[in-house]
Amino acid sequence: MTSLPEEAPSLIGEDDREAAVRRLQEAYAEGLIAHEVLDERLHRALSALTQSELASALSSLPEGHPDSTATIAAAGGRIKRRGAWRVPRVLKVGSAYGRVRLDLSRAVIEHPVVDIELQLGTGGARITVPRDATVDVEGLSTGWKDLRYRVPRRSRPGGPTIRISGVMGYGRLKIRHSLR
Repeated sequence: MTSLPEEAPSLIGEDDREAAVRRLQEAYAEGLIAHEVLDERLHRALSALTQSELASALSSLPEGHPDSTATIAAAGGRIKRRGAWRVPRVLKVGSAYGRVRLDLSRAVIEHPVVDIELQLGTGGARITVPRDATVDVEGLSTGWKDLRYRVPRRSRPGGPTIRISGVMGYGRLKIRHSLR
């Protein structure tokens, strides 16, 4: 009788390693682990080659926060967010009719990628993004009017990526970068 081959260990990629490092840093910032424990676990996470080695560096940590999702909806009227508001990882915006104004220029953006899903009937939308943001509108379908967005001439790297998707009926979407 022949024995079954053992499963090869599951190797990790750089994305897995970076996610583990972020999770360890968040645990330290929240006071869940001591500085000495952070140093030791960061070393284990950075030198890990397999999923099991990476899992041992993250053992006893609480489960990571799931991607945050928020929904803003209105049958009619205005939807407006500006100032220092916390932007979730996924923001769903729905309006049957009315205007939508989202100003991300002074918002707290904690995620490298933010998805904004629009479901708008009639009425326009204007989104102001940070100066160093990258905007992706490939997933957006417009019905009546075209999108208005000009890519800035000079952009600085390192800003968040704002992905805008969804459906716009009879309104126009205007996207602009903040001046400051």
